[in-house]
Amino acid sequence: MSEAVSGTWRDNKRYLWPVALLMPLLPFIAIAGFSATRISAFLWIGPIVILGIVPTLDVLFGIDPSNPPREMIEALEEDRYYRWITFLFLPLQYAGLIAAMAYVVRADLTTSQRVGLAVTVGFIAGLGINTAHELGHKRESVERWIAKVALAQSFYGHFYIEHNRGHHVRVATPADPASSRMGENFYQFWPRTVVGSARSAWQLEVKRLARRQHSPWSLRNDVVTAWLMSVVLFGALVTWLGVGVLPYVILQAVVGFTLLEAVNYLEHYGLLRKRVGVGEYERYERVEPRHSWNSNNVTTNVLLYHLQRHSDHHTNPTRRYQALQDPAEAPALPTGYAGMILLALVPAMWRRVMDPRVVAHLDGDVSQANLSPRKREQIIDHYSMPNASTTQTSVGAPVLTLAPPDAHAAHCPGCGYVYDVARGDEHEGFPPGTPWSSIPDSWACPDCGVRDKLDFIVSSAVEG
Repeated sequence: MSEAVSGTWRDNKRYLWPVALLMPLLPFIAIAGFSATRISAFLWIGPIVILGIVPTLDVLFGIDPSNPPREMIEALEEDRYYRWITFLFLPLQYAGLIAAMAYVVRADLTTSQRVGLAVTVGFIAGLGINTAHELGHKRESVERWIAKVALAQSFYGHFYIEHNRGHHVRVATPADPASSRMGENFYQFWPRTVVGSARSAWQLEVKRLARRQHSPWSLRNDVVTAWLMSVVLFGALVTWLGVGVLPYVILQAVVGFTLLEAVNYLEHYGLLRKRVGVGEYERYERVEPRHSWNSNNVTTNVLLYHLQRHSDHHTNPTRRYQALQDPAEAPALPTGYAGMILLALVPAMWRRVMDPRVVAHLDGDVSQANLSPRKREQIIDHYSMPNASTTQTSVGAPVLTLAPPDAHAAHCPGCGYVYDVARGDEHEGFPPGTPWSSIPDSWACPDCGVRDKLDFIVSSAVEG
């Protein structure tokens, strides 16, 4: 299609999206600028642009709350123009990594200058994780493969497993390592999420492979293969450039996944899903827009492929970035992600800005927030709720399975994924012929993570 969609509505950001492809060019700008001027600040252009210039542009250009009409979403998602923008990020990302690491080793630089360039590359690695996030949720195998390659630079390939099958299932609950708690500052959240996410990804793979009676210590384990991709990449750089490049390769990786986790810290701070149902049907309520913080600042949304429309992403994880909506019931951040990251680095300022917003979003009932266990009583006392319950109570009627145990096929009512008994799902550990009754009740849709087995309904027809 030559335009975003046919009809009267047009994507007013259609020709802004390629601006995101300027970001992986920053290492080249850094090298060229420093080579021409010998001004060290050029080598630090990554944090200068992303944490300095972008928040300023967010303020200057404001917000864009416009939503594509729902009847246009399908046509908008089919426009491959948007897809190619994400595809082009990967070669630029890796070209910048290779050029920068070669310059680190071969140019006449001081240690601080080498660190600056490595940090700049790390910021691009973090943006690469965001691109992987967009592609990793799609059903097309080529997009999922590109997502895995993009994650290798930051040695965070397990994010692909944990984010899709862990975070999206447990988001806004105490069990989710990537959902920050009210009263938990970023420096406390970072080790909890970095370690917890890797552990969760491993456990998810162990459970999946156990269903097929396979050992986790094999190439069938997606965590193992993801980490091996990073080992090969890092090994190739060391073989080519020498062991002296290794500290800077590691540094850029740490910066990359730290930028990711800073964004994770913002996205669900203090938000909590309630327990619903009774007895064996008790579970967390379905993810809704009110469980994620949104922002419509134009600049950061263009650079992050609408990641800031996070509420709709969690409600419809397979929806493409250009079609994401801004639900009216979603809570809003005071500015874009770039500015909020700066705020998160100063815990006192973060609490001053965000804690009152959490309380307001919950209509003053702070006991319904996802609270840091060690700060729970202090927070409740501070907001004058001495009689608040220390545990969350379950509400609502029992949730019943809509697909009968002997169903031949059942589909996810959210994203349309179909489980066909005859075909099974080999990757999920269910060989052909595995009956619906043998699927664990705790199993969630592998495509969206929003709906679990109890939500699935009988399919009138099986997709080919």
